[in-house]
Amino acid sequence: MNHTRVMVCMAALAVCLLIGIAWGEDYLDGGYVSTYDRSSMMDEGISGMVKWLDLPVPGSAFVPYREYYKTVVTPAMYVMSDAVSSPVPYGIAGQTPLGVYYRNGLWLPYATYASSQATRSNDLWISGQTNWTQYAAIPLGSSLQLVASVPSGGEGSFFKLIQTDIVNTDYRADKFGPGYSSMSFIAGQPGRHIFYFVVNNQPSNVVIVDVFYQASG
Repeated sequence: MNHTRVMVCMAALAVCLLIGIAWGEDYLDGGYVSTYDRSSMMDEGISGMVKWLDLPVPGSAFVPYREYYKTVVTPAMYVMSDAVSSPVPYGIAGQTPLGVYYRNGLWLPYATYASSQATRSNDLWISGQTNWTQYAAIPLGSSLQLVASVPSGGEGSFFKLIQTDIVNTDYRADKFGPGYSSMSFIAGQPGRHIFYFVVNNQPSNVVIVDVFYQASG
């Protein structure tokens, strides 16, 4: 990756972080999580996220997203997880969703989404049993499937940001085949996980996965 591309991608990371903070405020208003006083001592930009992370959330918080994840990891394995697999070809035939959900909750029939692909660039989704989405809240220790659409295929980079009271960033080189590819994600640590990729200098949309401890009882 040359210097120009690195600078472009780092700028995109900053944009992703700002988007992530805005989403955190939206879902915090929805009452999914509890507050914690130490957030008042932090920068305004991250205090809302810290409120999310300090206390477990009730299991009911995950109900709207139950179709998107599976519980696969035991507590002893959490620290060993938090990985996204490399992309593999994904056969869309027979696995087409009913529709797709954008971050603001807008639902679009899959046929309408697919018909726009001729003019769209790279897309990233979370695959569910009946729909795809760009946002999910899941419990620690669960897994989900990401689906990437890269019409022309090519080599690029996959980016992951993990936002807690700090932000960790990571990226790797990946090769995407033309059409759809899938990647599995195992949630090994709580926090906001922000994913996107860049292929042929074209960034995909951002996918956000909030990972929480689940309250007992």
